Amino acid sequence: MDLAALRAYAQAAQAAGNAAGSAPAAAPQNDPFAGMVSEAVNTLQASVSAAETRSAEAVQGRAEIADVVTAMAAAEVQLETAIAVRDQVIRAYQEIMRMPI
Repeated sequence: MDLAALRAYAQAAQAAGNAAGSAPAAAPQNDPFAGMVSEAVNTLQASVSAAETRSAEAVQGRAEIADVVTAMAAAEVQLETAIAVRDQVIRAYQEIMRMPI
């Protein structure tokens, strides 16, 4: 898993949330898409954090290996899903930019 990418996504979502709070009223306050993306990033971050915690507990002898493997697999699936969505968004953007005006 690429934890640096996950942290970068979380920082970008947090920065977008901070910017939205200080932005003019032209942008809608309850944007459902922004909320969905923010929730997905937060869920992904929580999943990776839980996997890291389980790993640390296993090293200390306080967790079963099966729990660690399960947590890591869940975090990996969520990260791969986020990467796939990101790739599709980039492809859609590139396709829109290729359209003639």
